[in-house]
Amino acid sequence: MTSQGQGKRPRVFYGWWLVALTGLIMSLGSVPLFHALGVWSVALERQFQWSRTQLSFAFVLSRAEAGFLGPVEGYLSDRLGTRRMVLIGLSILGPGYFLFGQTHALWMFYLTYVIMSFGNGLGSWIPMVTALNNWFLRRRSTAVAWANVGNRLGALVLVPAIAWAVDPDADRLGWQATASILGGVVLALAVPLYLVIRNRPEEYGQYPDGVPGPEAQSPSGPAAAPSSQAQDTGLTTREALRTSAFWLVSFGHAFTVALLVTLSSHLALMLTDEEFGLSLQTAAWVITTYIATSMVCHPIGGYIGDHLPKNWAIFVSSVIQAASVFAITLTHTAPMAFLFAVVFGIGDGGRNPLTLAIRGDYFGRRAYATILGMSQIPMNITILMAPLLVGVYRDVWGSYNPPFLAVAAVSVLGGLMFLFSKNPMAQRSRAGGAASGD
Repeated sequence: MTSQGQGKRPRVFYGWWLVALTGLIMSLGSVPLFHALGVWSVALERQFQWSRTQLSFAFVLSRAEAGFLGPVEGYLSDRLGTRRMVLIGLSILGPGYFLFGQTHALWMFYLTYVIMSFGNGLGSWIPMVTALNNWFLRRRSTAVAWANVGNRLGALVLVPAIAWAVDPDADRLGWQATASILGGVVLALAVPLYLVIRNRPEEYGQYPDGVPGPEAQSPSGPAAAPSSQAQDTGLTTREALRTSAFWLVSFGHAFTVALLVTLSSHLALMLTDEEFGLSLQTAAWVITTYIATSMVCHPIGGYIGDHLPKNWAIFVSSVIQAASVFAITLTHTAPMAFLFAVVFGIGDGGRNPLTLAIRGDYFGRRAYATILGMSQIPMNITILMAPLLVGVYRDVWGSYNPPFLAVAAVSVLGGLMFLFSKNPMAQRSRAGGAASGD
């Protein structure tokens, strides 16, 4: 198979097929687990009378799982490859959905949520982003952005569909049957997805970004493809941990994403409270609006990240996200909720793809998955508390406004951390050039 890239150049570079597969796989896991968490919570609260704190704790457990096992998931992705990890992860995620559909007690809700999060972590985010990092260099931000477009497109379909199916005020499928259907879909797709995923372009005689070998060696060619040695350049995990960039990016990502995960847990609950008084279906459409806006803005964010400093773009996007939350706490009306959704989606579209792509720029390809997994330790230690504390405040004081404002301020702090981070690969290159000049 190594001769594939040395013959006729394929019409469509496989990396772009991988982008579409990434969007599909992330939709199967992250959309029901995170984007639709608030929708599930409304149905569970209605049936079991669990408090907001109790419901939020499921997300805390899922983040704790990611924090503890993230380094393992990253290490396995580097060692086993994306294909095997997807098969393993989906084989756990599918039964996890089935178990979730059988939930009858709080402890079982927590257990099944951890199982589903574990399967999603093994087979979705880390391995698929790692594969994109292998297949793209110059267009890395654009590739990650379009993969997230696919994920958001899945959310546009799944969040309203799940809300329609589980609505406790209507006689439809119910949340148990809906969860079981999701489990069946995941298991049915596990093997076909395994068969079509490719780990690295070099295994198929190709080059990152679709640059063909013969043209790459020609000065008149479009761009020089990296040599096999250059393709594996980058920092080791130990080297990355010694840089300030690793910690700034890890905590910066944690602080900026804390706002997103808090909204995933509590936005639907807040919008259906008496203070707002929206129906569950309307709340789902608000969530869908920010997802749709984010989806449209992801390619723009990816383009900006490929042409302008990523750390500046992340900072500006974080400020936009925070501003939207400040707005929604001022006026509790349906028009303001939809305005919030549009502004927040713009910020999310600019921030989300770049927080992943910037790691490829800063740390290279050598140990990308392991470094990404290690960064989940500080990231998840920080963000696992946000939804829980917001839920506690709401249960005790009856309002979401102060904790939402606090999380928005933390998001701006995270943007500042990205802003002050410096590229260690570029610093190493400049230091090497200076040394050779001496």
